Amino acid sequence: MSEVKISAEPRTEFGKGGARRTRRAGKVPAVLYGHGEAPRHIALPAREFAAAIRHGGKNQIFNIEISDGSTALALPKAIQRDPIKDTFEHVDLLVVRRGEKVTVEIPVQLIGEAARDTLVMTESNTLAVLADATKLPEHLEASIDGLPAGSQVKAADVKLPAGVELAADPDLVIAIVSAAQDQSIVSETAEEAPAEPEPAAAEA
Repeated sequence: MSEVKISAEPRTEFGKGGARRTRRAGKVPAVLYGHGEAPRHIALPAREFAAAIRHGGKNQIFNIEISDGSTALALPKAIQRDPIKDTFEHVDLLVVRRGEKVTVEIPVQLIGEAARDTLVMTESNTLAVLADATKLPEHLEASIDGLPAGSQVKAADVKLPAGVELAADPDLVIAIVSAAQDQSIVSETAEEAPAEPEPAAAEA
């Protein structure tokens, strides 16, 4: 995953009031922390940050250039969003170093088609892995191609890119393949079900 350069400003106002003023100014309140350093309160440009997250997801690496002349390489660890406005309320950013390995949740995509007359149920959309902070895969792939009913895809079955290690339980179930429900049985059941009595006519 490529790095995204983004500007930032030190933030001197704290609390709910300060955060609201920061958001009204078109910025996202954020805290930068890690590697034993004191947390730094910064403000990120909301539009640029939102565009980067839409493109790279929550594991997007940011090369942050702060207006005081300092820089930091950071990975979002917690993102708070307004569910109604779909805007970013606050971001926690973890400082990372090139070559450093971090544990992150990576989206898993199912590829292929299971055997005929089966249904595939996704049990986990992400998988925890240990990888270089600057070389995080955008997604992982798990094959369900040709799998018969009764099959399971587990974390250990997911093929990992070079340099990426599994951090989740190898027995974590990613997907389950089950037999498709017989539609004829559903239809027969519906036909056999007793009809609901019609409501009595109201007296005049």
